[in-house]
Amino acid sequence: MIVCTVTFFGTVESAYAISIKVESQSEHVLDLQQRLSALGYFKAGLTGYYGPATAEAVRRFQKAYRLPVDGEVDSTTFSKIQGAVSPKNSALEQLARIIYSEARGESFEGQVAVGAVVLNRVQSPLFPDSITEVIFQKGQFSAVDDGQYWLTPNQTAYQAAKAALNGWDPARGTLYYHNPKITTSTWSLSRPKVVTIGKHVFTR
Repeated sequence: MIVCTVTFFGTVESAYAISIKVESQSEHVLDLQQRLSALGYFKAGLTGYYGPATAEAVRRFQKAYRLPVDGEVDSTTFSKIQGAVSPKNSALEQLARIIYSEARGESFEGQVAVGAVVLNRVQSPLFPDSITEVIFQKGQFSAVDDGQYWLTPNQTAYQAAKAALNGWDPARGTLYYHNPKITTSTWSLSRPKVVTIGKHVFTR
């Protein structure tokens, strides 16, 4: 557990307790990856998951900044990374945008579920391995195709994005969803249904 003063996406949180551990997934790991990517140390897709690629990027940063090289993020390492760069056009914002544009008007659970589908795709070999690439994969999200993606997300969408990044998956591991009242895709309608939340049916 790390206790320090940190800034996430421009917001200062004093004495905020965070836990950044190998094999964990959270908004804090995503922030870490974005900063390391901006500095040129992290070359993989932005996922919010602390795997071997993230640990290696941390080790490279620690070596360059003459810190103990162990691939672990203590308060000293995090403060150095935080001070070195501020990420722009964050993946958190992208996730909030797709949630808002695809699921505004749905319950909070329904909004988190849409974000979880994006993250489930990032972890699936069937889809690209970063949040950005999943969202902008051609033909996958109607809100991207019709331009609604560029609407400004509200705070609820950001909260839903953080909840999904921190591990809540109301979509139960599914990779797809649709609104049966408006979809014209027979392929979508034929997928095995797992759960219905609001107007969306989540399928495998």
